[in-house]
Amino acid sequence: MPRILVPLLLALGGALLALRVGPAEHQAVQEQLSNFPDVQAEAHHLRPMIAVALCFLPAVGGIFYALGGTMARYVARQFLALFFICLFGLFVVWLIADLGDNLDDLRLSDNAAAYAIKLYAVRMPEVMVMLLPYALLLSILYCLGRLSRSREVVAMIQTGRGLARMTTPFLVAGALAAVLCAGLNYQWAPAAVAAESAVIRQAKGLDSVAEPNIRYRNTDDRRLWMIGSFPPDYQKGAPLSRVTVIQERADGSLASIISAATASWSPITRDWTFRGVRKQLCQTGVQPVFEKNLPDPLVIAGWSEVPAQLIRPGLPAGQLGIPDLNDWLQANPPGTWASRGAHLTQWHYRWAQPFNCLIVVLLATPLGIVFTRRGASGGVAVAVFLCAGMLFVSNVCLSLGDSGHIRPAIAAWLPNLVFGGIAIFLFQRRLAGRPIYQTLRKFIPAEA
Repeated sequence: MPRILVPLLLALGGALLALRVGPAEHQAVQEQLSNFPDVQAEAHHLRPMIAVALCFLPAVGGIFYALGGTMARYVARQFLALFFICLFGLFVVWLIADLGDNLDDLRLSDNAAAYAIKLYAVRMPEVMVMLLPYALLLSILYCLGRLSRSREVVAMIQTGRGLARMTTPFLVAGALAAVLCAGLNYQWAPAAVAAESAVIRQAKGLDSVAEPNIRYRNTDDRRLWMIGSFPPDYQKGAPLSRVTVIQERADGSLASIISAATASWSPITRDWTFRGVRKQLCQTGVQPVFEKNLPDPLVIAGWSEVPAQLIRPGLPAGQLGIPDLNDWLQANPPGTWASRGAHLTQWHYRWAQPFNCLIVVLLATPLGIVFTRRGASGGVAVAVFLCAGMLFVSNVCLSLGDSGHIRPAIAAWLPNLVFGGIAIFLFQRRLAGRPIYQTLRKFIPAEA
C-alpha cells in the first residue's frame, strides 16, 4: 500500500499544477492565434496539452518506482537523493555566477529582490534544460561509485541480477529527463531567453522589450518592417517605437519609405496609425523626395500585418519555440530572401538536445561501476571528459549550422550520433562483462 501512495500523491500534485498551468497556457495560445494570420494552429494548440502532460511526469516516475522490485527501488532511492542534491548544487553555482552578471542591472530598479525573483522564475525552464544532463552525470557517477566501494554492486550481481536490471532506474530517470527537456524545448525554454531580456530592461527602467531592433519582411505584399523597440502589451494596441516601413514594387524597385517615431495598430479597425511620420517617394533613377503636406498621424488601412506577426518571427531563432519556428519556416520557404540556416538548425536542435540526457546516462553508467580496488577516478575522469567534449562539439556544430557551413540536421544531430555511439559501445562492453579500463587505458594517464 505505501508504494501505491507515491504515484497517487504525485498525480494529485500534478493535477493541482495542471489546473493552474493548463488554462493559462490555453489563454496565451488563443491570444497569439487571434493576432497571427496564416499560422500552423495545430502546433500552437499542442502547447496546453504538453504543459499539462509535463505536470504528470513525476507521477509517471512514481508508477515506475511502485512497479519496480526491491533492488530497483533501493537503487532509485539512493540515486534520487543524490540527483536532487546535485541539481540543487549546480543551480546554486549557476545562480551565483549569473547573479554576478545581472546584479548591477537589478540594483538600478526600485525593488531589486522582486525583479531577481521574477527573472529567475521566468528562466527556470531554460535552466532546467541546461542543468539536467550534468545533474544526471554527477549523481550517477557518485551513486555507482558509492555502491561499488561498499561492494553492493558485486553483491547484487552475485544474487543473479545482472547489470541491466541494476541500472534500469538510471535509464528510466534519463528517459523521463529527456521527455521533460523535449517538452520544455517545445516552447518555454527558448521563450525564457526573451523573457530574461524583458525583465532586465524593466529593472533598468527601459521599455520591456524581448529583443530590440526587429526586422520582418512581408514577402507577399513586398514590405520590409524595421522596429526599434516594442512594449510588452504591443498586441493590445500599445505603439511600437522607431518604425521604418520600406515598400517595394512588383519588379523589386523601391516605391516608398515611411519613417515614424511610433506606430500603433487598432485591434478593432485593424488600421495602422503612424505618428511623427516622414514619407519618401522613390522613382527609378531619381533621388527620393519627401512627400509634402503629409497628415500626422498617418492612418493606413488594408495592410495585412499585425504586431504579433511582426515581432515574433523577427526574434532570433534561439528565442523561438517549435510552433514559432514552424510558422517562420512556412512564411519563408526555400528560394526567398531569408536565410533559413539558423532557424532550421534550431528546429532540429530542439528535438536533438533532449537525447543528451540518455547519452549521459549511457556514458556515466558503465564508467561509474568499478569491480577492482583501483577506484573510480579513471572512469569518472573519462565520463566527465566525454560529456565536456559532447558540449563543445555541440556548440561548434550549432555555430557551423547557423552560419550555413554544414546542413542544419547534421549540425544538430551529429554530436548525438558520435557520442551516442561511444556511449552504446561502452555500455555494451560493461553488460558483456568485458573490461572497459583496458580498452581506454591508452587514453588515460598512467597511475603512479
